[in-house]
Amino acid sequence: MAADLSAKLRITEVFHSIQGESTRVGLPTVFIRLSGCPLRCTWCDTEYAFTGGETMSVGEVLERVAALGGVAACPTVCVTGGEPLAQKGCPDLLSALCDAGYSVSLETSGALDIAAVDARVSRIMDLKAPGSGEAARNRWENLESLTPRDELKLVLASREDYDWAKRQLAEHRLATRCPVLFSPVQGRLAPAQLAQWILDDRLPVRFQLQLHKILWQDAKGR
Repeated sequence: MAADLSAKLRITEVFHSIQGESTRVGLPTVFIRLSGCPLRCTWCDTEYAFTGGETMSVGEVLERVAALGGVAACPTVCVTGGEPLAQKGCPDLLSALCDAGYSVSLETSGALDIAAVDARVSRIMDLKAPGSGEAARNRWENLESLTPRDELKLVLASREDYDWAKRQLAEHRLATRCPVLFSPVQGRLAPAQLAQWILDDRLPVRFQLQLHKILWQDAKGR
C-alpha cells in the first residue's frame, strides 16, 4: 500500500547533523524529531519534544528533508522523538522516506508495537532498564519482530541496571536476534565502568557513548 502523503504529524524539528548513536554512529544524517511521548524515563534528554511542535503532512516533511540536500547529499535519515510510533502518521512517513530512496532508521522506546513498521526501516529499539522508571512498559512481544537489520539499545544507570540487562541478554538470547548496544546514562554511570563490566563478563554487545554530546555537549546534536 502506498504511503499517505497527506497524513498529519506533529514535528518538533528537522535538522542535519552527525548520528551519535547506533551502529550508524558518525554518519551525516537528517533527523526528523516527532513530538510527544507516553513514557517519562528518569534520564530522558529530549523533554523539549514532549509537547508542542508544528503540524505537517508527510509530503511537507519530505520537502523539508529534501531542502537539506536530498538523497544525493545525505541519504541517511533517522526518525526519532519523543516516541515516533505514538503518532498514527509515523508508518506513512517511514514508508514515504524509503520510497524516496533514503536509508531510514527509527528510534523507538519499545513500548509500542513495531510489527507494522516498513521492513525496509532499521528499527533501533530500546529495552527500558529499571533505572529508567519505565521497565514495566517494555513490550516483550516486540522481540519476536526483530531482524538482523534492527538494533536493541539498553541505556543503563547503575550496576543494578547492568545486571538486569545481562539477564535479559541471556534469557532472551538477544545477541542472536540483532546487534545489542549498552550505553551509560550521562552523569549517573561512568563510561569506563560500564566498559569494564562488559569486558569482564565477555558480553556479545557493543558499548556506545552518545557522540553528539561529546561533540556539542547537548542532546540536539548541533
